Amino acid sequence: MFDSLKESIETYIEKNATEKRRVHTEGVRHTAIKLAEKYGAGDMVLRQKAEIAALFHDMYRGVSGDILNYYVKHLGLDEKRYKDNANLAHGKIAAAVMEREYEITDEDLLNAVRFHTTGRPGMSLLEKIIYIADAIEPNRNYPGVEELRKTAGRDLDLACLQSLSNTIEYVRGENKYLDEDTVLAKEYFENRIKEKGEHL
Repeated sequence: MFDSLKESIETYIEKNATEKRRVHTEGVRHTAIKLAEKYGAGDMVLRQKAEIAALFHDMYRGVSGDILNYYVKHLGLDEKRYKDNANLAHGKIAAAVMEREYEITDEDLLNAVRFHTTGRPGMSLLEKIIYIADAIEPNRNYPGVEELRKTAGRDLDLACLQSLSNTIEYVRGENKYLDEDTVLAKEYFENRIKEKGEHL
């Protein structure tokens, strides 16, 4: 099942994604596999899930606004939150399509794609891997990415907190809509790290 699913989504990406999106997706796949190997203690299922989630995560990132809004409406997503907002909507749409068209029922896998942009409180190991892989894949180039890569190499929770904090600062600075899941995720990781006795 894993190989046929991988082949199916690879074919979709090859036919539908731009070159830039294909390069990014491949970067996320490579990074997610490395993180799964590092933090998964040899768990082959985690490695496979990380690869599948990485391939699916941006499959609706580059679609037109009309197509995006069509999916938002017909999938019953919150129009107030997701209409005309490709950044927030594309992960939710991809997860819904995974479930409906690819018959994927693994909730952890679906959530890894669903929340890869915003994060959320209580993220699983797989969710953290995809969230961070998307932020630090080799083609990413923005202020603070090198520091985030170093943090991700030693502590995923700290890396998530760092990335969430950067996102909140950026979104507020641009005066854009800030998803509540991102704010709650930041609070969750702050508390989690305090409980572990680490320094923020």
